[in-house]
Amino acid sequence: MTSGSRSAPSTLLRRFDRTFRVWHYGVGHSHLLLRSRKDGVEDTRLDLHFEAVDSMRLVTRYEDLELHTVDDSEFARVYEESGVPQRWRDTRLVVRLRSRSGTGYVQCGRVIADRHQDDEGVPAVRDVVWSLRPSGLRTPVAPAGDAEAGRPAAEGAPSADASGPAPFVEDARPSQG
Repeated sequence: MTSGSRSAPSTLLRRFDRTFRVWHYGVGHSHLLLRSRKDGVEDTRLDLHFEAVDSMRLVTRYEDLELHTVDDSEFARVYEESGVPQRWRDTRLVVRLRSRSGTGYVQCGRVIADRHQDDEGVPAVRDVVWSLRPSGLRTPVAPAGDAEAGRPAAEGAPSADASGPAPFVEDARPSQG
């Protein structure tokens, strides 16, 4: 799950008005790649990398792909079915994949979307347009009257709000070009 509270309903994380195909899965690093190639409309290739994949349920093609959070029951079901130890829950995401052509999910450690000018898969400098990872960081509870109360444990750590600490950090980096 990637929302701030385990009881929150599904939330749209990112929408891609493109068609993605399952391109590659590597067992060694548990890496899943969904790729949207250049076409008559798009002049760049877009890759979605799912890192540290523990489980997944996929269709081979996603038209107009949307990435969503999952609700409590689906979060619990995916973890139970995957056999991932309870202690790893704060280091994993469960991302729901929705599209006009099918649905699925990926349980993973991080998602990265990057853009490429070439369409051949030649390694190049990554132009990251979006990424999502669980933070694992929590705001410490400081004693009453402590001047540091309410400050994050580390720079960049998410702060607590009414729904509790956020279990993920969204890295949105501006694209170059």
